Amino acid sequence: MDINSERSLLIKELQQVEDISLLKAIKAMLHYGIDQYNRELDEAEAEMDRGEFVTHDELKRQAKGW
Repeated sequence: MDINSERSLLIKELQQVEDISLLKAIKAMLHYGIDQYNRELDEAEAEMDRGEFVTHDELKRQAKGW
């Protein structure tokens, strides 16, 4: 199933929900996920700016020693 089909199915299911607490919980989960994702992206970019990363070639060299 593709993303649009999944989204449509979820929307149909959400339209059936009558429990406001459940809808609020789902909304909070969605917002938490987006906020967490954005925080992780910001931290990853900051690490890269500080030079805190390993290049692909360096990782291959390290992996040979495992």
